[in-house]
Amino acid sequence: MTTLTAAPAAFAATAPAPATVSTTRPAVRVLTGDRPTGRLHLGHYFGTLDNRVRLQARGADLFVVIADYQVLTDRDVADDLPGHVEELLLDYLAVGIDPERATIFTHSAIPALNQLLLPFLSLVSVGELRRNPTVKDEISHSRQASVSGLMFTYPVHQAADILFCKADVVPVGQDQLPHLEVTRTVARRFNNRYTEPGSPLFPEPEALLSAAPLLLGTDGAKMSKSRGNAIALAADADETARLLAGARTDIDRNITYDPQGRPEVSSLVLLAALCLDRDPVEVAHEIGSAGAAALKRLVTEAVNGFLAPIRARRAELARDRGYLRAVLRAGNERAGAVAEATLDEVRTAMNSRY
Repeated sequence: MTTLTAAPAAFAATAPAPATVSTTRPAVRVLTGDRPTGRLHLGHYFGTLDNRVRLQARGADLFVVIADYQVLTDRDVADDLPGHVEELLLDYLAVGIDPERATIFTHSAIPALNQLLLPFLSLVSVGELRRNPTVKDEISHSRQASVSGLMFTYPVHQAADILFCKADVVPVGQDQLPHLEVTRTVARRFNNRYTEPGSPLFPEPEALLSAAPLLLGTDGAKMSKSRGNAIALAADADETARLLAGARTDIDRNITYDPQGRPEVSSLVLLAALCLDRDPVEVAHEIGSAGAAALKRLVTEAVNGFLAPIRARRAELARDRGYLRAVLRAGNERAGAVAEATLDEVRTAMNSRY
């Protein structure tokens, strides 16, 4: 097993409050991760990253996949894949994911995980994949002239990511729930087809939604790396101020928190409240008739104050590229061993050991 050298001194995250996880088991295994398509943003932080760190602090066995295979259809990203993987890893470490307590790994380094895709694909139909709303959304924003088989089968590949380590819990945003349902379907069908009643091989993992599963971007649409409307965790204070100054609001000068009636204004209010750890209704009431300019000033101050320690840790970590490589080597070794053990169990269950 690769031994990690010590992290830079600035990397010393304070353990947050425990997450709420409904389980009677003494420990939970969690699988989560992202595609390396650019720096992570505030939507990622409040949607899933915060939950990952909370689960880690509680003692969960955390697996974090950097899904590099899932960006091969995007030429703009694949041309600098090592750089994007490194940026993603920096974001993980900066927010407090601890490689001594979590397993951070890449798709491409775990052959046994990817082998699970073949038997899992036999358990779902083409129609089920075509109807998946998250696949439809990814395809519509992919800028590709045609849809590759890799993109089309993405939900099943994600099922392999989750089931190779037999995860119990998956922290997700609201938009990822259809993918998780595919995973639950694959687990259930595999167990029904290949295992004895009462002795399932795979758990049916549960979703863990954050308090803010969806934040709007500066254009009023879903915050997304691909849409250029996001506040990156690594953005500096000036860039953050510029982006928020151009955020969409509405013509009503009185600031209220009304997510249904005033989604753009309410998303800004919520962002400030999350960064300040306050109630969004109270934040909106305090701004009152001061208008959108006052709201944007408050949000900018709140976001920059919240991100300041994360940015400092990230800058310190970026100075030691050897440490980043060691983190991935250690994570890949552990994930590879877990995947090999699961694949061996799958072969036994399918009676395909020769």
